[in-house]
Amino acid sequence: MRIGVIGAGIAGLYAAWRLSRQHQVTVFEAGNYPGGHTNTIDVDWQGTQYAVDTGFIVFNDWTYPNFIAMLRELGVEWQPSNMSFSLRCERTGLEYNGTSLNALFAQRSNIVSPSFLRMIYDILRFNRESRALLKTNDNKLTLNEYLRANGYSQSFAERYILPMGRAIWSAEADAMLSFPARFFVDFFERHGFLNIDNRPQWQAVKGGSREYVRKLMASMKADVRLSTPIESIRRRTHEVEVCTNKGEVHRFDHIFIACHSDQALDMLSDPSPAEREVLKAFPYAANEAILHTDTSLLPRRPLARAAWNYHALKNPQQPVALTYDMNILQTLDAPTRFLVTLNHADAIDPSKIIQRIAYHHPVYLPQGVAAQARHREVNGARRTYYCGAYWRYGFHEDGVVTAMRALEHFQWDLTSRGEATPESQAQPVTASVA
Repeated sequence: MRIGVIGAGIAGLYAAWRLSRQHQVTVFEAGNYPGGHTNTIDVDWQGTQYAVDTGFIVFNDWTYPNFIAMLRELGVEWQPSNMSFSLRCERTGLEYNGTSLNALFAQRSNIVSPSFLRMIYDILRFNRESRALLKTNDNKLTLNEYLRANGYSQSFAERYILPMGRAIWSAEADAMLSFPARFFVDFFERHGFLNIDNRPQWQAVKGGSREYVRKLMASMKADVRLSTPIESIRRRTHEVEVCTNKGEVHRFDHIFIACHSDQALDMLSDPSPAEREVLKAFPYAANEAILHTDTSLLPRRPLARAAWNYHALKNPQQPVALTYDMNILQTLDAPTRFLVTLNHADAIDPSKIIQRIAYHHPVYLPQGVAAQARHREVNGARRTYYCGAYWRYGFHEDGVVTAMRALEHFQWDLTSRGEATPESQAQPVTASVA
């Protein structure tokens, strides 16, 4: 069969990789490189080249089983990484690093700070009590409502739980407060963030995350067309018509749409009411990632520095500000520190900026979590299948799992119509779908 795949991020590449074993596959990517948020930049520093990640960086041995299975099948190597977290308040000068008790009190005055000690108390209480949400099916209660109803302190909200959430999802403050509380706690529980000691081992792809993309591309029997945005997708009775910005018209038996949900909706010439409702339920936030070497963005105290360094800005309504220390995350042996800062560009010395990259991240609201349950309702209708990380939590494992789910739906539909080929394209899904 002729199958088109729109988007060359992790979901689209995985789907194309599997489909191309039996079908004629064409992949369309609007950008000039495959990988989407897998974006490794080559930096030449003092005669040595370093591969520095700027989007997707780490994965772990608890919640990425399908992504890891793919890496193993491709023969991709990985190495231990670090997910330590620090915060610096730009208004008060507060600094802490959650790695150890010593680092937690890197700023020794916090030992006698009532608000800081209350924050620690609330962290332990949240870790213990929030799990009760997982016994409910309430996806309408927001994080803000949960924190208020249970009397959590302002210091806990503003100096710990919101910074952690904003750092993970690259979300704005108001959007973070509007996250469904159960969705939030479920993610924290799965990733061990509600534990003090028992946490997963984080990993990074050796040589930069693009190495898995290179191996995927090498083993994929597909026609991959970069720098080819899609103008429109029209579904007909017996085929799908795809028009590119170059005026080309391609016809396929089926289409897999693996780009952001808002982009997918814009491409559809004839969206159904269900597609319109579901795809509109996931807003996106724009964030700028800035690769640089300005170490003034790190906490002042060396003991307070971590792999993820959150900036609590004077104006909390500004876009999330976070500095990743790539030397720690990727184990880079370099004479300078390569840093990636989300937004907060005004604080960076312009002479130390290497590259600026625009990314967009899904924002999870109650209507989005409700829309996730309607995946099968739109998957397969009118020869169209959807996959992408927005269908789950927004990360790499989610891209793989939703691609696998779309492949399962595709194979089921072919079988029900008597069109299935002898060998199934879909692989067993080992991670639960939200």
